[in-house]
Amino acid sequence: MFNLGFGVCFALVNFALFLICYRFFGKKGLYAWVGVATVIANIQVTKNIEMFGFVMTLGNTIYGTIYLTSDLLNEKYGEKEAKKAVWFGFFTLITTTIMMQMALQFKPHESGMEMQSALGMIFGLMPRLALGSLAAYFISQFLDVRIYTFLKKMFNKPNQLWIRSNGSTGISQLVDSAVFCTIAFAGVYSWDVWFDIFITTYVLKFIISVASTPALYIARGFKIKEE
Repeated sequence: MFNLGFGVCFALVNFALFLICYRFFGKKGLYAWVGVATVIANIQVTKNIEMFGFVMTLGNTIYGTIYLTSDLLNEKYGEKEAKKAVWFGFFTLITTTIMMQMALQFKPHESGMEMQSALGMIFGLMPRLALGSLAAYFISQFLDVRIYTFLKKMFNKPNQLWIRSNGSTGISQLVDSAVFCTIAFAGVYSWDVWFDIFITTYVLKFIISVASTPALYIARGFKIKEE
């Protein structure tokens, strides 16, 4: 029960920090949030927790706010700005992966062996996991932007924002989970286990997406003066 209650609090803090970032830093803050969220999500994913009888990885909450960010950019600034943010996040993810893999190759002093081991556990991703993460981000984020733009033309009323957001995110996160789980786990686990990982990951991401809808409405209402 603790993980459930704390998980709700954790999600609310994520949404609140997202809103604060946009309120004080505007569009530039959204780009910064994408960069921060991609790095934090890939650190948090190394920690497993149990909730509802299932083993889950952290990182899904803040990763979900990346979709929230691209949807907000698309809604207020257009498809071009949303795509720019996706590219920025992809560059951040690649840069972090390359730089930390290189950092791990330095021979540590004997007094730093414990820290070397800890960093290795966090950033020493197996090639399949790293490739799966990069591919899933790249494909799903650009798909989210395209679908949101399409839905924006069909459901263009202000009160239909929830349709545009949850529709695009629901489909793109399905693709995200499928791409990542296939590259990372296909052949490693039986297909029954693979499906359990895939479906629980997707359902959790979609629940977080729906829960973030009020934050999207609040952010859309902010009057931001861009420099």
